[in-house]
Formats: sequence, structure tokens, C-alpha cells
Amino acid sequence: MKTCPICNSEIEHNFEICWNCNYSFTEKKQIDFLDANAGKRNLECLRCGIPLIFGGNYKFYEGTRFGFVSIWTTLFLNRESFDLYVCPKCGKVEFYTPVTSKLTDGS
Repeated sequence: MKTCPICNSEIEHNFEICWNCNYSFTEKKQIDFLDANAGKRNLECLRCGIPLIFGGNYKFYEGTRFGFVSIWTTLFLNRESFDLYVCPKCGKVEFYTPVTSKLTDGS
């Protein structure tokens, strides 16, 4: 464990950012996470009320995978894509449908 020089919180040795105050041990300063959400949604944590950090877009596959045959069967499986957002303070993770540039009316 290591101690944050700003808030004195105990941090796991392999983490590079303080969970409490966003101090970066590699950059030796507090990081503003609003820049990480550039071009994404402005969402707040329901628990903490602070901005969520965009963690990327993740694709999930429905079905099972069995060796070499799975390469061909995954072409026919249902795939869903979600945007992942994380609270830097409490660690809550939320999934949202991706933001699309065009709106569809279903016709």
C-alpha cells in the first residue's frame, strides 16, 4: 500500500491514481477528469454527484464459444455495443447505449 500525498488515503501499490482525490502518482499532480469525457455524454454519478469518466465502448457477444468452430459461429450471434462510464470516486460502473449522430424514426 502507498499513501496519497494530497489526502493521505491508502492506495493499492499497483494503482497510479488516488481513488479519493484523483492525484496521479506518475504525473505528480491532481488530474481533472472532465477532459476525459470530451465529445461524450455529461453524466453524473447517482451516488456521489460527480462527473462520470468515459471508459470506452465495449462489445458483448451472446452465445458460447467452442474452439475453432466458434470463429465461424460468432458471425451469426447477437452482438451488443455499450458505452462504459466509471465514477472516479466510488468506482460505480454504468453502461449506456452508444450515442449515435443520426436519429432514427423507425420508418
